Amino acid sequence: MRRTWLAVLAVTVGAAAVASGVSQMATAGMPSRPQASAPSRSPLRWGECPSPAQAALTCARLAVPLDYRHPDGRTIDIEVSRSASTKPAEKRGVLLLNPGGPGLPGLTVPALMKLPEEVRDRYDVIGFDPRGIGHSTPLTCGFTRVQGGVAANPPNPGSAADVVEQAATAKRLAAQCTTSKTEDLLPYITTANTARDMDRIRAALGVPKISYYGESYGTYLGAVYTALFPHRGDRIVLDSSLPPEGYDVEALRGQGAGFETRFPDFAKFAAAAHQEYHLGSTPAAVREKYFQLAARLDDKPVQGYDGTTFRVVTAAMLRADSDLAGLAGVWHALDTDQPLPGSDDTGGGTYSDNYPAAYLAVICGDSRWPRALATYQHNVAVDRVRHPMYGAFTANIRPCAFWPAPAEPKVKITDRGSADVLMVQNLRDPATPLSGALRMRGALGERARMVTVDQGGHVAYLTGSNACADNVVNDYLVTGKRPAHDTSCPAQPATP
Repeated sequence: MRRTWLAVLAVTVGAAAVASGVSQMATAGMPSRPQASAPSRSPLRWGECPSPAQAALTCARLAVPLDYRHPDGRTIDIEVSRSASTKPAEKRGVLLLNPGGPGLPGLTVPALMKLPEEVRDRYDVIGFDPRGIGHSTPLTCGFTRVQGGVAANPPNPGSAADVVEQAATAKRLAAQCTTSKTEDLLPYITTANTARDMDRIRAALGVPKISYYGESYGTYLGAVYTALFPHRGDRIVLDSSLPPEGYDVEALRGQGAGFETRFPDFAKFAAAAHQEYHLGSTPAAVREKYFQLAARLDDKPVQGYDGTTFRVVTAAMLRADSDLAGLAGVWHALDTDQPLPGSDDTGGGTYSDNYPAAYLAVICGDSRWPRALATYQHNVAVDRVRHPMYGAFTANIRPCAFWPAPAEPKVKITDRGSADVLMVQNLRDPATPLSGALRMRGALGERARMVTVDQGGHVAYLTGSNACADNVVNDYLVTGKRPAHDTSCPAQPATP
């Protein structure tokens, strides 16, 4: 969900559309552990990638079953990319990458992720657009830019009546997805099927096991892979973990608590820079400024920002220390009605709704979400008190409340399988809070070791924030050595 090359896409693709709108104003289940994946009928044929942005990579297309209950039936295409090791004598296998989301493409990640040379020497680094995303048989709901924004980021509810109003919108958006021209794909765009696709990629690459690095939602994808194929993993790294249930209603609500845990880091930064940004001379004053700005923008938008957009962009930019100065600049501009940083970027161009469509397909198709409107009204009221900065927003009703039931039971994450998982987790992660990661750690049992890192933000590895965390992950990927026990990394800067 968060890394520098993707900016704040997983949250702000929708937020940009919200800002634009303000300014313009069931079927039988599959086994949770299918039989061993059959090998590809033909080897991958590497050639040019579909986009100039992937020029440093080679790409191939792999046909996989749409429905793994019928492996000889209809197929869909998965686009795969490769950055090959330049030192075959040192190579030990393949390393698959997933940047999270859900809904984010992964084809370009092997070129953009700044893996150390010692890691790249050991692996052919593999990216792929998950099914339904990017160049892999993409989904659409036919959303406009504004609809796509609201699908991912509904308005912040100020009252129970606002939840009722949003429910009507959510129901329309769900109906639009489930009657779109790609509606026949929807039941099969799930985390479990993407994990099965990963094993087809493994087989097509001709290797008995895969190593894997996944961040944010990609941790759940990796955990599901380890559950479905418990002995097919080599070295598995899960960075910034979701709970073992995945991205469900409770994981989303957990971001309200994550925001409150992370915000003091920004408040301290802004208070120290009070002479530059004028947001308050103490952390308490900066926190109060948040509520003042949110209320003002709820009442009267400024430069395309209403209160919802303000909250969502704040949450997104809290995910990286490198964005804190930019966030302070946004706040200052909104507070004084000055031009926003980067305001020359109009956000125009051709719009694709693939991200919100795939995002909804996965989160709604993986889990059963509450149906009763009263449940969401209760959750909003409770979370507004528990987590007043962001809780009401994360508790609001989404299109998943009106989605068809999942096509198969949720994969259970267990401790069965090889001891091949390394988890790394920031203590003050706003998007995948520590509490959920600890539950994932508990579910994996002795399969995993966990490294907690005394820093804020989302994603611990290679963010420039902690050399200790980077070294632990590098050592595991290069040598296979994990800590003997769960351990921690103190607060420290990463080496340049």
